[in-house]
Formats: sequence, C-alpha cells, structure tokens
Amino acid sequence: MATTTRRIAVQCVAAVVGGLGVGSLSIFGLFLWTGAFGFLELHLEEHSLLVWDGGLCLLFFLQHSGMVRRSFQAKLIRVLPGHWYRVIYTIASAAALLLLVALWQRSTVEIYVATGVGRWLFAALLLACLAGILWGIRSLEQFDAFGIDIFLSQVRQEERHPAKLTVEGPYRLVRHPFYSFGIIALWAAPVLSLDRLLLNTVFTLWIVMGASLEERDLLCEFGEDYRLYQRAVPMFVPRMPALDQGFNRVRKNSANRSTGKPCG
Repeated sequence: MATTTRRIAVQCVAAVVGGLGVGSLSIFGLFLWTGAFGFLELHLEEHSLLVWDGGLCLLFFLQHSGMVRRSFQAKLIRVLPGHWYRVIYTIASAAALLLLVALWQRSTVEIYVATGVGRWLFAALLLACLAGILWGIRSLEQFDAFGIDIFLSQVRQEERHPAKLTVEGPYRLVRHPFYSFGIIALWAAPVLSLDRLLLNTVFTLWIVMGASLEERDLLCEFGEDYRLYQRAVPMFVPRMPALDQGFNRVRKNSANRSTGKPCG
C-alpha cells in the first residue's frame, strides 16, 4: 500500500511539473503573439509603465540566475535530495514567468503594426520557430527540460547514461538552436509597442549572456570535443557550410544532450 501511494505521489509530482512547464511556456508563446493580456490595468504613465515592466523582467532574471547558482543548489540539497532541484527550479521558473505575463502592462506607444499579409508573415515565422524547436527536441534522444526524467530515475533508482554531445539536426547549424529560435520568436511580433521593445531587448541580451555562461559549463563537461564544435559551428546564426574536419571529428563521437535550461 505504501509503495503504491508513493508511486502515485511521484507520478503526480511529475505530472504537475510537466503541466506547469509546458503550460507556462505555451501561455508565454501566446503572450508573445497577442501582447499583454490586461489582467491588471494599473493605468501608469509611459515612463512608470516601462519601469514596472522592467522590474518584472528583473524579477524573472533574478529567479533564474539565483537558482542556477551552485550556492543555492548546495543549500537546497541540505534540505531535499538532489533530484528535487530541477523539479523545484521548474516550478519556480513557471511561477515567475506566469507572474510576468499576468502583471505585464501594455504601452500605448506603437512603433509598428503589421496588418494583412505582414501579419500572416509574422505568424508563419512564429510557427517556423515552433517547428524548429520541435526539430531540436527530435534531434535529442534525451530531452529533459523540466528535470522530470532525472527525478523519476532517482526515485525509481534507475541508472541514467551520461549526456554526450549532440551535433545532429539543428545542432549541425548552430550550437544553441533553442535560443536562436527563441530570439526570432521574440521579435516575430505583429505589433511592436514600447513595452514589447523593452521585453525583446532585455530578453535577447539575457539569452545571449546566459548562453555565453553556459558555454563554460559545456566546455568543462565535454572538453576538447566541445572546443572543436565551437570552432566549427557558430553560436546562434548559421553559416554555410557548417562542416569542417573538427566538426566531423566531433560528430563521430556524438550522442545526445539537452542544451536548454529548465522553461528556456
């Protein structure tokens, strides 16, 4: 009975985490297309409105940056087993992202508004980004953006194979395809208002800075193979051809890895 209850509890945790992760990203994707939902209208002046929205971005970034620090992980491990870290990170990230979406204030100043064919082109670009992200996921045998597989394998005491470098699919073109498609999706807005310009700019800078820091971890994890991969394949913008001797050497040793952080 206790074993059955524990198994149900574990499955419930996994379902909640997966639902929060997918749900928050889906809502954020809708937010990127429609703009602010207007759940809470504060009727702020333009300057104050941008300060408010900037504060929401800062809160989101602090949550991500704070929780990825090893010092935070060390403190959490003192209280909970290590396999809970990614689960809690996903829950906190989803909450921070939903808070940003719910409280975001829309500016009345519009830089451009796409209509007719232009709006359809932006929609096609956004769908192409979604297809690219799915292409990237398909290229990875192990994709655990929300830490669910790690959580379940540890609870079930199952052995996990160590991650290996992936150079298949979109990883043949850029080293961080999820981030590349994410940046394009940010700017594929049919309406660019001042608040959206703020969001696009700070999120783009955050993604670029985060990817640069992530590269250090990947070098530590994969060593010379990743250094060769860096030389052969650009970070965000593909070049043709994206193959050379170093890339081919890495590809021979490639398996799969997940480059994105949890909700990224």
